[in-house]
Amino acid sequence: MFSWTGLLFVLCGALTPALCCDWLSHYRRLSNASQTLVLVMGGELTKDRSPVSFPYKLYESMYKAEVESQLVFIRDSLELISDLYHHDNRSSANWDTDKSEELLMNVHRQTEELSGCVSTNRRADSKLGKYYRRLKRSTLSRTGGSTASWELIRKATKLHLEQLDLLVVFMNRRRSTSTQRQH
Repeated sequence: MFSWTGLLFVLCGALTPALCCDWLSHYRRLSNASQTLVLVMGGELTKDRSPVSFPYKLYESMYKAEVESQLVFIRDSLELISDLYHHDNRSSANWDTDKSEELLMNVHRQTEELSGCVSTNRRADSKLGKYYRRLKRSTLSRTGGSTASWELIRKATKLHLEQLDLLVVFMNRRRSTSTQRQH
C-alpha cells in the first residue's frame, strides 16, 4: 500500500535539509523581531570596542559551506548567544526585563525550530565555541557582569544576529537560484 507519509519521509531524508525545513520560511520575521528587541531592550548601543574581535572570517567561510553546515552554524550560534545571557549577574544590565526575556524566548524558539532541521549530533566549527568562550571570559567573567560588559554583549549580539540574517538571505537566494535552474 502506498503511503504519502512514507514518501514524504523518504524525500525529506534524501533532499537537502533546507528544502524540508519549514524554519527558513519564517526565519526573517523572528530574526527581525530579535534584532529589534536587542535595540529596544536597552538604551543606545555602546561605542566601546569589545576586547574580542568579531569573527567576520568565520562568517565568510560559512558562505562557501554546504547548506547543512550553514544550518548547524546558525543553530549553534543562536544557542551560544542564548548561553551568554545565562550568566549569574544579569541584574546589573539596565535593560527592560520584559524585552530582554522576549529576546531570549525568540532566540530559543529559533534554535528549537532549527534543531528540527539538522542533526543534533553535528556541531559547528570549534572556532565558534572558542570565540564565544573568549567573549564571555573577557567581558562578563572578568568584570563580574558589570553594566558595561553587558552592553558589550548586547552590541555583539546585535552584530551576530545581523550576520546570521545575512547568511540566511544568502542561503535563500542560493536555494531559489538552484530551484530556477532545475526548471
